[in-house]
Amino acid sequence: MADGHAMHEHRGTRAIQKMVELAPSTGGLALWIHHQDVDDDDAEPLAAATDGTTIYYGPAFDRLGLAEQIGLVAHQVLHVALRHPQRQVALGRLIGDVDPGLYNICADAIINASLGHLGWLTLPAASVNLEDLLRTVLNIQQTAEAALLEWDLERLYRAVDDRRREPADRRANRRWSSRRSQAGGQGEPSAGNRPQRDAESDGDTAPRVDGPRAARTRMLGAESPRDLLPSTTDTEPEREAEQAREWRERITRAHAGDGEHSMLRALLADLPKVRTPWEQILRTRLCRGLSQRPGLSWSRPSRSYLANAGRTADGRRMPWEPGRAYATAIARLVVMVDVSGSVENPLLERFAREIEAISRRMEAAVIVIIGDDRVRDQQTFTPGRSNLRGIEFQGGGGTDFTPLLKAAEAHRPDIGVFLTDLDGPAHHRPRWPVIWAVPAGCRHARHPFGTKLILE
Repeated sequence: MADGHAMHEHRGTRAIQKMVELAPSTGGLALWIHHQDVDDDDAEPLAAATDGTTIYYGPAFDRLGLAEQIGLVAHQVLHVALRHPQRQVALGRLIGDVDPGLYNICADAIINASLGHLGWLTLPAASVNLEDLLRTVLNIQQTAEAALLEWDLERLYRAVDDRRREPADRRANRRWSSRRSQAGGQGEPSAGNRPQRDAESDGDTAPRVDGPRAARTRMLGAESPRDLLPSTTDTEPEREAEQAREWRERITRAHAGDGEHSMLRALLADLPKVRTPWEQILRTRLCRGLSQRPGLSWSRPSRSYLANAGRTADGRRMPWEPGRAYATAIARLVVMVDVSGSVENPLLERFAREIEAISRRMEAAVIVIIGDDRVRDQQTFTPGRSNLRGIEFQGGGGTDFTPLLKAAEAHRPDIGVFLTDLDGPAHHRPRWPVIWAVPAGCRHARHPFGTKLILE
């Protein structure tokens, strides 16, 4: 909980006191949050903003009336409670590219719809509302109550984000025209087709341009300030899941405590998601599969045999009792990768780091087998080292899991992980356990045997 002395030294104190008076439970969520004044009054200062941990108040906050201050503080409190900045980072890991402006507008729309029923606070005149966003951008007619029960932030963002990469030739020509104008119109494209070469050098780093839905969303939120700052916390997945669970419980209890006076119109679909991170699930299953189990050893006696000196209490010789010993062979983990599918680079990076950490911790050798409808490459690595991060996915090709599973069988692994989209047959079932690691977009695909793990 935030320091009690600091609570009386920031600009939002009076608004928080009024919130707690009018909605003791949900208003009291502000007491779990750090608050801090900032004095940087830029050309376009923000009255308040948050990074998901702290709410920052600028000098512009003092120029607002009390009802507007309460509305602004309540808005920021829900940003923190719903973990919007942290979820932006998590969504970026999942899809690779999140536009901060579009994300902020979607988050504001959900919060403003939740607070819109309260008469004792005032939201800014330019506030984006969820009902308006759905109607204007997605052509969906819903009441605030129905929309809040259906739409979470990730789903809403994906629905409005239709940005696409600008065609390479158009991007190159636009850049060439800009260079010519800066040079006073001198110089014509040569026979070497300079714009085409520039376009080819961009690769996948070119910025995306708005589609019609993204453009309408930006227009709707043009007057609404961006109040979500980049999250400064970089916690482990397990800790992040625990914090999400804590905030979900606080919100649920607070909403029940305030009843009709709650700052939440309804228990939102946008409540923080509480799910066990796939990294933790993968770590648990692989550690269980790679751990060495003791077996019978006929070359050494058991402890009970030694304790009794091989004889019973009346002096008769006991039959030999074998002891137990751990195998000395190094545990083997086989990682099969279906390169005919498509895996986003951020997801592959996380997967590779986790595999390397597990193999290092368990001192397990890693056999990497890469293929599509046949084996393309296979290599063996020492614990903690693999080449998973350098894998290139072709996409769209044929897939047959059988050759990769048979190739893995030759290494006699303790457990195997298959990174794939599950689009292919498997005519061979190995004797060792298999974990099918599947991107979130393929969560509904059926796996032939073993265990399916969704990488989100």
